[in-house]
Amino acid sequence: RQIEIIEDGGTIKQETRLYDPDKDETRSMRSKEDAMDYRYFPDPDLLPLEVTPQWITEVKATMPELPAKKRERFIKEFSASKTQADLLTVSKEMAEYCEAVMDGTRNIISDKELEGLSFPPNERFQLVVNWMLGEMNAALNRNEIDIAQSPVEPAALADLICKCVDGTLNNKMAKEVFAAMWNGEGNPDAIIEKRGLKQISDSGEIEKIVDKVLAANAAQVADYKSGKEKAFNSLVGQVMKASKGKANPAQVNALLKQKLGGN
Repeated sequence: RQIEIIEDGGTIKQETRLYDPDKDETRSMRSKEDAMDYRYFPDPDLLPLEVTPQWITEVKATMPELPAKKRERFIKEFSASKTQADLLTVSKEMAEYCEAVMDGTRNIISDKELEGLSFPPNERFQLVVNWMLGEMNAALNRNEIDIAQSPVEPAALADLICKCVDGTLNNKMAKEVFAAMWNGEGNPDAIIEKRGLKQISDSGEIEKIVDKVLAANAAQVADYKSGKEKAFNSLVGQVMKASKGKANPAQVNALLKQKLGGN
């Protein structure tokens, strides 16, 4: 535009121009003052700033891990996806909470060894991510607060996650415990004890429940054996109902398939 004005013998005005996206053109919005009108003035009294190598080293030593580096580390160390790494570093507090939960799960494993169960860092990280971006974020959004104000401490969430891994709680129970923790009802152990939420993982006890359900639902057993897969889900539901939701779902599925002939 300016080239055309000059080539046509015109002069360039000092102005601020507005872009019109509908017409894909600019138009004059207001004239621009000269530099002197902005009251610029030199300041000769600024002292020279000497940045020594020692100072740079000291500053680097006291700097926290910056978001880009933390995202990179989450991806490298824990096999986090880029989306997960971005969401967990959206604020310093969110990243610190996540790492505190990770530390908590590691400490619990170190103390209890989770009865010999394998729980490597990348698996722990994925469970932590699922809880933080799932139940935790949902609760934060409902209450319009940020992670720094969460009533559930990182150590408590770590304890809850480990109780899911060692079979103490199934996913449904864990969500109930989390809600109670959020409402200030205490730590996971206290809530589990108070509400009788401990998952049934004793194979003998589960087998007794399975046998009763199979005996009471002969028609559904016949349907499953004739090829109706939906009947299996119905039997699983009956077992879970009979156990008041406490039976270990994986064990229920395995025992049912075993007793039904694995069809």
